[in-house]
Amino acid sequence: MTQIYSSIETAAGELFIVAEAGRISAIRLGEGAFLKHEGQQQITRQDDDLLLKECVKQLKGYFLGERKSFDLPIAQKGTPFQLEVWNQLLKIPYGDTKSYQDIAVQTGRPRAVRAVGQANKANKLPIIIPCHRVIGKNRSLTGYAGNRTEIKDILLSLEGAAFKPWAAKQNRMDD
Repeated sequence: MTQIYSSIETAAGELFIVAEAGRISAIRLGEGAFLKHEGQQQITRQDDDLLLKECVKQLKGYFLGERKSFDLPIAQKGTPFQLEVWNQLLKIPYGDTKSYQDIAVQTGRPRAVRAVGQANKANKLPIIIPCHRVIGKNRSLTGYAGNRTEIKDILLSLEGAAFKPWAAKQNRMDD
């Protein structure tokens, strides 16, 4: 299936937005991540596509602090557990955080803390599905976008969330 994309420069760096079949299917943070994931597929830049333009508009609103959630058709592809985790992430309010343990409990699998971390890692729609709102039990930042916790710091700071940015180097999910 042919994919189309556009990009936007943000406080978190350049975001590449991918759509297919009338749905947003991926957001990649940085050109390297974009090329790594989408470089093998047929993809065309289409900045004038209405869906991509709407996504860019909503992302701009988010980064300006004017938008707290997104109203876009999205294509979620994952295992049943991943879909369940991502559904829980969508319930975390703007400016709030949950721990990996909290999400595991909400899925009915309290011991699946690491599996929650892996589901977050597999999320192809960061920001829209707010995996950045999941932090360590001790309120520390943990892995994000290939262990780029500085992006998580930017997003949570933008939202006014309470966390410990100085503890990011611990990078453990269940402290």
